[in-house]
Amino acid sequence: MDNDEPSARRGRTAEDVLAAVPYGLRVGAAVFGRLLVVAGGLAVLGFVAVQLATVLVPVAVALLLAGLLAPSVSWLVRKKVPRGLATAVVLVGGLAVVGGVVTFVVFTVTAGMPALVEQILHSVDDLRAWLRTGPFHLSQGQLDQLLDQLTAALDNNRASIASGALSTAVTVGEFFTEFLLMVFCLIFFLAQGNQIWTFLLRAAPVRFRRRVDFAGRAGFTTLAHYIRGTAAVAVVDAVAIGVGLLIVGVPLAAPLATLVFLGAFIPVIGSVVTGAVAVLVALVTGGLVPAIIVLAIVIGVMQVESHVLQPFLLGRVVRLHPLAVVLALATGLVAAGITGALLAVPLLAVLSSALRELATPPPGPGTTPGTT
Repeated sequence: MDNDEPSARRGRTAEDVLAAVPYGLRVGAAVFGRLLVVAGGLAVLGFVAVQLATVLVPVAVALLLAGLLAPSVSWLVRKKVPRGLATAVVLVGGLAVVGGVVTFVVFTVTAGMPALVEQILHSVDDLRAWLRTGPFHLSQGQLDQLLDQLTAALDNNRASIASGALSTAVTVGEFFTEFLLMVFCLIFFLAQGNQIWTFLLRAAPVRFRRRVDFAGRAGFTTLAHYIRGTAAVAVVDAVAIGVGLLIVGVPLAAPLATLVFLGAFIPVIGSVVTGAVAVLVALVTGGLVPAIIVLAIVIGVMQVESHVLQPFLLGRVVRLHPLAVVLALATGLVAAGITGALLAVPLLAVLSSALRELATPPPGPGTTPGTT
């Protein structure tokens, strides 16, 4: 009995101490303690991702392209083409298409640049005349003073411009290095994707391995549907706006259409920015009326994209709330710039799909995980 009294006293003391803490405070401490642990884990992951961005970004882009090109490789494999040869054919064909588009854009810009410069000079002359005769009533001496100030500003910032050009050259070198790494990863993702995923599954516990398999394949399926749907939307946007620019007579319609195509892969802001560039070029080269027409074309295409194309091509597979898309886009843009904006929404779609798959009841023993 004497030995039991100290333990009982200690038990009563612990219960008394626990009871002395308000219930709401105990619950709040438990919740916020777990939130701090989660936030700390996310901060560590974010720090590691930033430090390894040179490696992780090419791998992520390779995954996006694998989702886009995997159906072509699978189709060739079903036609009895060896998988290695099918991968080589698809990659060479894709590089040929990209090279052809880049060559076409370069030649178009080179051919249209003299006319564009001439139209810009006319616009500058019109601007000078408007500054003299418009509401500002600037004299020739005041205009010359503004030009002198602009020239002096350029001279004073010559060193920073030179350092910027040097950093651009370094960036170009890093870009080609990351491009080669992306191509290398893409080759293996297309040729040995299943083997790589099977190897990675070994890190999961045996009793959860099947669930993780389903979740991972569901995430990649969502990624593949996202990138294919976004590519289809981008093609429609680029063709529609490019045809509109040709009809209006805006120079460099093909490069602007290519810019619209690339911008469509960044949700929300990509189409707005590239459309604004097209409107600005129309304003500088053609005046107010062509700019208004191009603005109407861009707004019409965006309305069709947001109300018809995206719900039809992406809504059934990529089930993301618009608020989640905007927050993910803003987070990616702040954290990693344009690259973060490009990868944020696909990453969110993959995580959302994988978590939904993990939350569903386990599949039957005879079910095979789906592939793309």
